[in-house]
Amino acid sequence: MIKTKYHLVLVCSILFASTSCKKDRTNNTWTHYGGSPEQSRYFEASEITKENVADLEVAWVYETSDDVFNFFSPIVVDTIMYVYGKNSSLSAINAVTGKEIWIHSNLRGITRRGINYWQSKDGKDRRLIFTINNTLQAIDAMTGKSILTFGNNGYVDLKEGLDRDPAAIRRIQSMMPGVIFEDLVILGSAPGENYFSPPGHVRAYNVVTGKMEWIFHTIPHPGEFGYDTWPKDAYKYAGGANVWSEISVDTERGIAYLPIGSPTFDFYGVDRLGSNLFGNSLVAVDARTGERIWHYQTVHHDLWDYDLSPAPQLMTVNRKGKEVDAVAVATKHGFLFVFDRVTGEPLFDIEEKPFPKSEMEGEEAWPTQPIPTEIPSFTYHEVTQEILNPHFSEETRNYWIDRLSKAKTGLYVPPSSEYETVMMPGALGGANYGNTAADPHKGIMYIMSQTCASVYKLSKVEPPKIELSTNDRTKARTFYDKTCQTCHGPNMEGSVGPTLKNVGDQYLYSEFKEIILNGRGQMPGFTHVDEETLNALYRLLGGNPSRFNFGARSDEYVDPEGPVVASGGVPIEDDGKRAAPMADYPEGTEHPDVRYTSSYDIEWTALVKPPWSYIMAYDLNTGKMLWKQPFGEDSLYTQGNPSVGAQNGTARKGMIVTSTGIVFANGKGGKVYAFDSEGGKILWQTTLSHETNAQPSMYTVNGKQYLVLNAASSFTPDSYDHSKKPGALPKGYVVYTLPNKKP
Repeated sequence: MIKTKYHLVLVCSILFASTSCKKDRTNNTWTHYGGSPEQSRYFEASEITKENVADLEVAWVYETSDDVFNFFSPIVVDTIMYVYGKNSSLSAINAVTGKEIWIHSNLRGITRRGINYWQSKDGKDRRLIFTINNTLQAIDAMTGKSILTFGNNGYVDLKEGLDRDPAAIRRIQSMMPGVIFEDLVILGSAPGENYFSPPGHVRAYNVVTGKMEWIFHTIPHPGEFGYDTWPKDAYKYAGGANVWSEISVDTERGIAYLPIGSPTFDFYGVDRLGSNLFGNSLVAVDARTGERIWHYQTVHHDLWDYDLSPAPQLMTVNRKGKEVDAVAVATKHGFLFVFDRVTGEPLFDIEEKPFPKSEMEGEEAWPTQPIPTEIPSFTYHEVTQEILNPHFSEETRNYWIDRLSKAKTGLYVPPSSEYETVMMPGALGGANYGNTAADPHKGIMYIMSQTCASVYKLSKVEPPKIELSTNDRTKARTFYDKTCQTCHGPNMEGSVGPTLKNVGDQYLYSEFKEIILNGRGQMPGFTHVDEETLNALYRLLGGNPSRFNFGARSDEYVDPEGPVVASGGVPIEDDGKRAAPMADYPEGTEHPDVRYTSSYDIEWTALVKPPWSYIMAYDLNTGKMLWKQPFGEDSLYTQGNPSVGAQNGTARKGMIVTSTGIVFANGKGGKVYAFDSEGGKILWQTTLSHETNAQPSMYTVNGKQYLVLNAASSFTPDSYDHSKKPGALPKGYVVYTLPNKKP
């Protein structure tokens, strides 16, 4: 509820705002990840209709070829499309012809799914805002060159300002681009899901200066609302509760809607007893200040990784004879929650229903959970013998029947160390990122869903074991005594040089190796040391080569052919500071003696009967489901091969809703559909030559309407490889349009 004087003034101004001016706004550009800051994926144009959509044909393809998996969703501004590909490059291309305008190459580490576009009111300053390697950077949208006046010599360090030592943070940037509102970019994060991961506080930065304008503490600090829903010191060690997906903004009112994910650790919460605000909550904040307006928690004290990840959808509905501006959010566990956009009041009944207690010592599963009672769920909530995949062999079916007989299944069954819990939906959903869209004027919401189960079983967290054989220990110690002891002391406690106690835990193995071989500061390089000795020395110094080591990439880079104007983004200064990631509770904080983790076994087999992916429409004027259609390529599994990778992966797909009554959607196996938005009838479908793992985009130039699909990923082993068919298109961005009318 809105309680402050400021918010009462805000509500009064909102209530007297003109409804007609909102409805006159057009959505005929695609300048954001979801089309607009509202993330509705709604597009207004008149050329492509239900009657002619089947005539769509390929206009051109921008080839990328080198990417195995490309998740990037293009944005389009005027006549320029911005895409990612060609050996980690960002390219500006002509949206009518596909001709390259400029290429900024070698942007390895850029946000995988998209970028942001901003321009000044006079249009003279146009910027692409994006995250790369845990920094926020800006590129001139017209020239492709980095803007060095942004932030600190061209970048902002996103590891700063998160209640943790920045030198100890290994990852923070989200795979999503964030959202632009006025002169701000509002960013979520992806800090990881382990114990002691950093908190997922949401931040807003000025797009011109790079200055952080506000921060919303998703894990509240002392004195802040929600602090009492955690143990008193939890903000010092708890992590997660982050927005790793899509943020929606009501640009008329200046309200940002944050779909916040689970706190860590996802499946065991003894060190975070309480409901854990603002984990698993839809939070409305003032987009200019970050001040909380209202919130609603969809899962209390989450133990199932039921993040809120799909974009909150903004629409106007007619509810009980009254026109209401609403916000609706779909969940991984198959529910749809709908609220008054301004006050946060539910528009359909939600009941707090009781669920089982946890059998884990010290764990306190929340006794009730909110369940919508008027709007029907869109997926299964348990796995039974009756819904097992009928295409299983007898051996496989019996295996699952036996496994299910020893497990527990059902909604909100707490994980255990004594038996497996089979959750449906699992951690992938249900609905996930990119899986919602809306017609904001008619109050119709569209949802993609997958039926993917997860199997959990808890086990104790054991101290890491870094094994050193006698031979390896001798090698490492011999090298240390000869080379390092003089400066760092016989016991590694430091002398002329600093202490090396557990220094291996402060660096990736690739970083450690570079320092030893090339030196740093006053320390010389030792080029004669062999790989086995280096590896053994790293472990002797407390390092684990497999931990936080994602593989060193070669510094060698070859620019792609074409108009390359810059390379590498802004050089990031390495101050040499490293700290071991947080691995234990801060001194003086109360905490459990034992921690548990989960095997977190997502069963990629098609465990239940098909179809395994759906697209559906809900009328949020009434709360009724209008239609539901299966989509995606299931044929491998109906032919007796329900093995690895059987889910349709709707989490990597998306939709476009047009004002002419069409829902475009891409499904697994390179499938693309056009559905009738009113009844769900398939009006057109095609199969791309390569997999599409990104949101589709749409734009118009000179009245001509275009549909663009990123078909730049390789098919996974569970799909047919359509790239081997005669006439297959190359990997790339495929643009469709209607044929030109003959004179």
